[in-house]
Amino acid sequence: SGAALAAGFGPLSVGSDIGGSIRVPAHFCGVFGHKPSLSLVPLRGYGLPPAPPVPGQGDLAVVGPMTRTASDLALALDVIAGPDETREGIGYRLELPAPRHDNLRDFRILVIDTHPRMPTGDAVRSAIGRLADRLDRSGARVARDSTSLPDLADSARLYMKLLNGARSPRLTPAALAEAQEVAAALVPNDNSLQAERARGWGMLHREWLATDAARLQLQQKWYQLFREFDAVIYPCAAVPAFPQDQSEPFDARQLDIDGKLYNYADACFIWADPASTCGLPATAVPIERTRSGLPIGVQIIGPYLEDRTTIALAGLIEREFGGFVPPPRLAAMHSAR
Repeated sequence: SGAALAAGFGPLSVGSDIGGSIRVPAHFCGVFGHKPSLSLVPLRGYGLPPAPPVPGQGDLAVVGPMTRTASDLALALDVIAGPDETREGIGYRLELPAPRHDNLRDFRILVIDTHPRMPTGDAVRSAIGRLADRLDRSGARVARDSTSLPDLADSARLYMKLLNGARSPRLTPAALAEAQEVAAALVPNDNSLQAERARGWGMLHREWLATDAARLQLQQKWYQLFREFDAVIYPCAAVPAFPQDQSEPFDARQLDIDGKLYNYADACFIWADPASTCGLPATAVPIERTRSGLPIGVQIIGPYLEDRTTIALAGLIEREFGGFVPPPRLAAMHSAR
């Protein structure tokens, strides 16, 4: 969908996101994407065939719009957000708060361009640095660190466990038994991201409840942070788009970050946290291109149910610094016409 939007096949797509599947393609393709607050958009009618379109929200996963402008994101979200009229909508109505601010100079922004468990490639980190400088010159109050920021390493481990817990219903009985054997063989002090994903596949319900309790504590820390800041600018991915890798097994894939190889799943999923873990809204916005023309974007993470704030900031960044730019070949074709 991200590539189709960039190529001009249409103005709007709707995607799902549990591990960055809206934000990362938007970053790779230079378009906008919005991962809504958890449960803001009902999932009924959106599912993987042959599963029936039954109601139900699940965990972590959301559905949201992808567009070429921030204003189209806002419009699309207005259309699809709200309680399912066959369920919660019987007694509830949606009333999202307005954006916290209408001008860049009023925003308090925390910019994070690194992670304790995974490096950010130079192209992405440098682009985020230049964006932070531009925001600062525009009058926004920009910080590069904060003691209020929750521990991102702990959060990533929690997310990896919850991620595979949420995906575990798709396992066959044989695959589940195998996953539980792998988890049982782990040493207790193995806190690698791969180990946490392995533990997540076969969690007992009591283990999931304990993990969920840890998430609730993490959510409170983010609530406190958003009393100090209006939004957090964060990478969508460590690198710009790279050649697609379809090799199997998935966990054996590796990703090159500035000449060094890292576990593919670690490097791809880690940036989906913390917005996915804590159910926070996150808006992907294109900010510039590499020397070779590949798009670079960031995600703007905001407070729970303050989706209008992250989309508004994306729109201000688009207006002040430029947003979607057609791919070079497509732009040349339009010029020729």
